[in-house]
Amino acid sequence: DAEVSSRKKTFTEVQTERSEQAERTVLIKCPKINEKKLLQYLSTHGNIESHFFFESRGIQALIEFSEKSSVASLQDDIGIPSAAEHHVVPFKSRLFTFTLKNPGGQAAEETPVHLTPQSHIPVKELIQKLCCADSITTQMYILLNEYQLTEENIKLRFLACSLVRDFARAYFPDSTVKPFGSSVNTFGKLGCDVDMFLDFHDTRKHATEMKKAPFEMEYQMKRLPSERLATQKILSVIGDCLDNFGPGCVSIQKILNARCPLVKFSHQPTGFQCDLSVSNSIAIRSSELLYIYGSLDPRVRALVFSIRCWARVHGLTNSVPGTWITNFSLTMMVMFFLQRRSPPIIPTLDQLKKLADERDKHVIGGYDCTFISDLSKIKPTKNTETLDVLLCEFFEYFGNFDFRKNSINLRKGKEVNKPESSPLYIWNPFEQDLNISKNVNQPQLEKFVAMARESAWILHKEDKTQQAINKEPWGLAALLVPFGKSNSSKMRNRIKGLGSETIRSLLDSLKLNNANSLQKAVGK
Repeated sequence: DAEVSSRKKTFTEVQTERSEQAERTVLIKCPKINEKKLLQYLSTHGNIESHFFFESRGIQALIEFSEKSSVASLQDDIGIPSAAEHHVVPFKSRLFTFTLKNPGGQAAEETPVHLTPQSHIPVKELIQKLCCADSITTQMYILLNEYQLTEENIKLRFLACSLVRDFARAYFPDSTVKPFGSSVNTFGKLGCDVDMFLDFHDTRKHATEMKKAPFEMEYQMKRLPSERLATQKILSVIGDCLDNFGPGCVSIQKILNARCPLVKFSHQPTGFQCDLSVSNSIAIRSSELLYIYGSLDPRVRALVFSIRCWARVHGLTNSVPGTWITNFSLTMMVMFFLQRRSPPIIPTLDQLKKLADERDKHVIGGYDCTFISDLSKIKPTKNTETLDVLLCEFFEYFGNFDFRKNSINLRKGKEVNKPESSPLYIWNPFEQDLNISKNVNQPQLEKFVAMARESAWILHKEDKTQQAINKEPWGLAALLVPFGKSNSSKMRNRIKGLGSETIRSLLDSLKLNNANSLQKAVGK
């Protein structure tokens, strides 16, 4: 433990620690709350490691015990609700309701509690905060601090997975349910969905241990013609189980014919929208790769959060699927840009693979997903560029990128010829025959390039002192005001859509040859 605490934890260590925390945790709905009485009662079942209150269809308390046995003790002590109006499904979960007896004296006994926010502040409020900063770098760290997942929110995400796991284990006792994607890769923002997967890897481990014996013994199991069919059947049953018996699980949608079958549902006690799929090992490797990049240098996450917020404000990304750039694609574009700096801020995937040892070796479905997991073995960058510089350079880089000809390859960290004619081609870091941005169409790419150029122009031209005197948004804040919709008449006059005059002066400021290069760059 001392060795682990003296260095940055690996992705697997963090996930294991969080999952164990979640198993010692319960969630209690408190219609009328007296914090002191609640904690006094719960302490009779064991030591409380941590707790917090939050709002989700009423006040909820997350209680983390020091020992898992305290949860069992509490469950043994708790009654089943009376079935006067509705008949109850007798599934004993780790979701409870705490109410004070003696209704007459309840009001006097209620105590106000601090509620931990589970969503980020609105953009308007954020812009006001950013205007008080002293530099663009400070602005970017303020945005990161406001938008990133909090300790409490992460605990809640792992608890949601742990509660779903309790259901899955009724059918598959060795299974686990783990979060992946934005909940664990250090790039999740408050309010994002919880992607979770049902994993049976423990079952396979038993099979390999058995092979050492001089005989064979194995389970009799139902055999199906394909893994996909098995996945569909498993998810269908778990979906029905959550729908019929899961407290607080509503709006269940079984999307079983998708490329990656999944069950979508709303988990009311935690307030999360959840997507449950069956073990997707390559998605986990992508989560770990981003975790490594996000942990190597604080500028990485600050730049990604700022770019993603900027993209959302200008309608370049969207919460529903479509022809626009996804957050994942945008994050990969930022990573590629950071690999291209001189000196590079983060290593390429090939460089991370060279540092890997035998324990890091992963080949999944014929794809090489090997890279180092120990952060201490990766040399820190010698690049000292400020976030002020990096933000402006990001917009200039992609404002001038030859999308017509080149693709983005994080494995090699360099521009390579496009293997096919998609407007935007970003190689999947692991499944090298896939383009992760295949959904993006030409108009959306052109819009991205135009917005990137406009943003670079604003950062180049602005006079921070004058804007501060006029109380106008400056720096990052100026980029988070929809272009052409600012309250400032000066800004309205300067940016009337993306007209030819704006584009022309913008192109001049970025030293581009002619006004047609926007169309050329993205391949009309």
